[in-house]
Amino acid sequence: MQQTTKKQINRENLLNQGVTLLMEQGYHGTGLKAILDAVQIPKGSFYNYFGSKENFGAEVIQHYIEPFIKQLTAHLQQSEGDALGALRRYFDEGIAELEKADFKGGCLLGNLMGEIGDTSDLCQKSLQSALNRYRDLLQSGLSQAQQQGTVRTDKSAEDMADLLVNAWQGALLRMKIEKSSAPLKQCCQDLLGDFFKAQS
Repeated sequence: MQQTTKKQINRENLLNQGVTLLMEQGYHGTGLKAILDAVQIPKGSFYNYFGSKENFGAEVIQHYIEPFIKQLTAHLQQSEGDALGALRRYFDEGIAELEKADFKGGCLLGNLMGEIGDTSDLCQKSLQSALNRYRDLLQSGLSQAQQQGTVRTDKSAEDMADLLVNAWQGALLRMKIEKSSAPLKQCCQDLLGDFFKAQS
């Protein structure tokens, strides 16, 4: 029993460290040694957990998206009949976090899509899966808002969710080079505060 627990803790620590280092240094800039040194696990043990750096990268991607899925789900569950407001609050919270972090990092998914999105099949599939889970949740929120009459119905919730993900990823990249939350705020205002809204 204790063995399993220790193994789970080590695995969790490796994934947490993976998120931090891949965010700071990218996939190619992060060596296994740096990850293992930070978690104090011998190199041989790493392969018992993940098999390869590529497998590790794919799992880090899923590990990274999980808190965002939980946070967005919580906002939508507590929306009190205002799904559009819940989406706006979720993104406002995210913008505040990025401002606190001084605009460093951005989004690990976006960073890795640019770096290894077309070179590693395994990581590409993991990125697609993470992005689709996130997009599907946004779609669900937009669909609720359509039923509540706050979001336009002449466009599908799926198309609007895709547009929101695409625009948000682009805004995150601009945020990094401009060291400003203005692109993020503009993205949310233009889409959630204007383009998606039902005409009254």
